[in-house]
Amino acid sequence: MAHMANRREFLGIVGAGAAAAALPRGALGGEAPAAQRPPNFILIFTDDQGYQDLGCFGSPDIATPCIDKMAAEGTRFTDFHVAAPVCTPSRAALLTGCYPQRVCLPNVLFPGSKVGISDKETTLAELLKARGYATACIGKWHLGHLPQFLPTRHGFDSYLGIPYSNDMTVDPNMAVADDVAWRDGMTLEKMRKEKPIRHGVPLFRDEKVIEYPADQTQLTTRYTEEAVKFITANKEKPFFLYLPHSMPHIPLFVSDKHKGKSKRGLYGDVIEEIDWSTGQILDTVRKLGLAENTCVLFTSDNGPWLVMKQNGGSALPLRDGKGTTWEGGMREPCVMWWPGRIPAGKTCAEFASTLDVLPTFAKLAGAEAPTGRIIDGRDIWPLMAGAPGAKSPTEAFFYYRSYGLEAVRSGKWKLRLARKAGGGKGKAPRETPAALYDLDADISEKNDVAAANPDVVKRLEDLAERCREDIGDASRGMPGKNRRPCGTA
Repeated sequence: MAHMANRREFLGIVGAGAAAAALPRGALGGEAPAAQRPPNFILIFTDDQGYQDLGCFGSPDIATPCIDKMAAEGTRFTDFHVAAPVCTPSRAALLTGCYPQRVCLPNVLFPGSKVGISDKETTLAELLKARGYATACIGKWHLGHLPQFLPTRHGFDSYLGIPYSNDMTVDPNMAVADDVAWRDGMTLEKMRKEKPIRHGVPLFRDEKVIEYPADQTQLTTRYTEEAVKFITANKEKPFFLYLPHSMPHIPLFVSDKHKGKSKRGLYGDVIEEIDWSTGQILDTVRKLGLAENTCVLFTSDNGPWLVMKQNGGSALPLRDGKGTTWEGGMREPCVMWWPGRIPAGKTCAEFASTLDVLPTFAKLAGAEAPTGRIIDGRDIWPLMAGAPGAKSPTEAFFYYRSYGLEAVRSGKWKLRLARKAGGGKGKAPRETPAALYDLDADISEKNDVAAANPDVVKRLEDLAERCREDIGDASRGMPGKNRRPCGTA
């Protein structure tokens, strides 16, 4: 890959996704489909699922026949990344096409948080809605629970789900529907005044609580039923369904119909129920005759918790998991399906990420990309379409944890940057030197080859420095010049 000579060239690379979305169809290679109406999009986003936790990605003990069939009829992406190793920032990147640091959402939000997605950002749902799409968010939102941050304020016609992770509690000031279903002896007065129930989360319909505490054993079933209704109701017009599952984030819950069925225990039960859900959605698309005009993408928001020994996910053969910038935290299983458009039974080993979803879907829909701002994602339709010789359009990818830049990827090379840690009370901080990994030869990141490749180290360090100037790096005290404001209450 060519070395980027200056910062202007660097910004041109990371911002090229916005320009790509405005190009004529087929301008980047891999002809975009010419349908009578724009294609439908279904985006299934699980929570804390490991790279190996699907049959088609090598799971030895979790049965996922529906997703395996989806892969047989579509394409597996084996080098697909999210832009953060935890929930909120990963979702911010998916829906905006921007690094979460750029849009001021680098950390996990909680029921007491007063920030969320800014109304100055343009989400994928807003782009598609402007093209006449019906839009629905069903599942975990986690981009702010206050009214101005909810899905219905950011491009979605409707919302059913819990506003953040299922291990959280409730904001006692939330708006409550007149017909709210109170469970476990809860009342409005108790919700307003008593200490919140641990793991007691509210179920929302649009902008009001309709059940508290939510029956988490029924979440996957309810999300699936709602998804099927939405698809059926909008079969005559283009639609965008965003289905961010609450599972398999811990604590784990599963309905009775899937409980005790998996060889992998409760965690396996949860994944197998998500597989069932995916099958229900794909079957609905097929039955309605929508398959040839519907693009479905299945992936996860970050890697698995590794604290659960019996009922946890597996990131094998990747290193580590959730919360880290090792591959196990940010490389996810990904399957894309679109009969007649995305090749069947194929594997794409080119780099791609959730940053690319917005510019790619926008281009396919003929939507206008956001202007006057940097969009970090790139159009990956040539990869999805299996265009001959198609290569990843991503020159460089940056691994952040909160506002700290920890690694940079370019081609097969990944450089974990030198950093200082510890110190205090008269002790000097401990310095960890930079480490270079050849991910083509060493997907598990075991062998540091920095000493043998000083030119590669220097090139990636230069990329990191340009990123620091652009987005920032808290570990170097650099705020970055192109961050956008937070959404605040």
